[in-house]
Amino acid sequence: MGLNQLYLLALAMPFIGCTVIPTSVHDKRLANYTPKITSEDFDPNKTPIAEQYKTELTAAPGISGATLIEDGLSAFIIRAAFARMATKTIDLQTYIYSNDFSSRVLIGELKNAADRGVKVRILLDDYGTKSDIADVILLNQHPNIEVKIFNAVKNRSKLLYYPQMLMDFNRLNSRMHNKLFIVDNIALVTGGRNVGSNYFYPETASNFSDTDVLFLGEITGHATKSFNEYWNYHLAIPASVFPKSKSKRAMRKLERKFRDLETRSANSIRRYNTVISLAIREYKMKNFDFCWGKGKFIADPPAKVDLPMKRKNKYTGDIIIALNRLWKQTHKSAYVSAAYFVPGNGGINTMLREEKSGVHVTVLTNSLASTNAPTVYGKWEKYRDKLIDGGVDVYEFMLSAENRRGRIRNHERKMSSFSVMHSKTIVFDDKISWIGSFNLDPRSAYYNTENVAIFESPEFARKLRDMIIRDTETSWHVTRKKNRTVWTGFRPGETRSKTLYHNPDTNIFRRIFKTLVKIIPEKFV
Repeated sequence: MGLNQLYLLALAMPFIGCTVIPTSVHDKRLANYTPKITSEDFDPNKTPIAEQYKTELTAAPGISGATLIEDGLSAFIIRAAFARMATKTIDLQTYIYSNDFSSRVLIGELKNAADRGVKVRILLDDYGTKSDIADVILLNQHPNIEVKIFNAVKNRSKLLYYPQMLMDFNRLNSRMHNKLFIVDNIALVTGGRNVGSNYFYPETASNFSDTDVLFLGEITGHATKSFNEYWNYHLAIPASVFPKSKSKRAMRKLERKFRDLETRSANSIRRYNTVISLAIREYKMKNFDFCWGKGKFIADPPAKVDLPMKRKNKYTGDIIIALNRLWKQTHKSAYVSAAYFVPGNGGINTMLREEKSGVHVTVLTNSLASTNAPTVYGKWEKYRDKLIDGGVDVYEFMLSAENRRGRIRNHERKMSSFSVMHSKTIVFDDKISWIGSFNLDPRSAYYNTENVAIFESPEFARKLRDMIIRDTETSWHVTRKKNRTVWTGFRPGETRSKTLYHNPDTNIFRRIFKTLVKIIPEKFV
């Protein structure tokens, strides 16, 4: 190392710090680690949550109930309500945890449950969470809460955080993208939502229009088994190795935030508690709109992260196998709502083959204006026109405050100006529903770990299909005329449709950027 490099290193040292954590439980520094939360042996069908629907849950072997959660506020309320009804366990697995208002309120609900004796496990992806600054890891100090970080970056210096991505690219490029919220091993919430205000709260600057499902019954047990696989995997690092997690001062500060919120916002808290209590009452009165059928839960194994790059690039897991099988079994129609849609040659050939055989396919994805990932859109564009020419109905989500489910119609509060579609759902033959964290793109297929729920119920499938159709009605219909791509749609409040010959609601710079990023290999978008 030359003098110049030594000089630069000396200058950088005050900013680098020396916090280095183990990235595997096999590290000798974790030789004395003992899990705080151990699995409880209880019958989930005898919990109060299950008792409400005892008749339905025992009507047939392997039966499960499902209810669609279309908007963010409902998604938050259901999570909070079930946290309050929990008597045994709560398991939370998420890719993103945003350290914001909604997230703190939710972890406040988890802490209150733990205060009652409920055992709480929280598993967060390191890259999606930025765990060094997340208040949630402070909850690891609670005797009934254990927090783990999955696939952690070794050196916690901000200066070295991203360079390490290049040095350990194969492992760190693969992220835990799974999203589960499990209560008493009987209730499961899964879908596209992470934990953060822009997934729950419509007034955020950019809101994700997403889809979750609340399941009851057999399917939840399989989700818990998957959670346990990740929880016990060697890349799931106990939060106790992170310096902030041990800070008593930071924990006292967080508890003051909880108390101050209750004091300063007493009226709002009362209204909030009323809403949560109402949701609990509606559940106990069996007013939740459950559809009953057979469910199957599938997740990638956590070992997918550890695969060598050559094997990842050829990976075909249970999720892809199940998806291909469903396409082969489809005879009439398929409705696809995919936020980040890069089907690859295999996917597009499948859809074109199905369309040619008489299966009508409808695809809804983000427009260039609405997406938060223009690099993905640049790859989608490659397949879009082929699908249209092959007869597939293609829609792109419109950039509009009105284009969101569960929107506030009385205009008492300011709407957000930017809505990103984030759903990952498919309906096959109005009979089988597919919902989960899996994006139809190479990243989900080969690198990230994912989970999906497959639910066989015509009643539920029709509800999910109708939701997708409603979304298409406020989206751009993309067609082809004389070898040109055309966008047609009604803007909110307008009575005449617009027809455009370039990406709607975008400036020239975004369109140029979208074109330039096409040089990035498809598997890395």
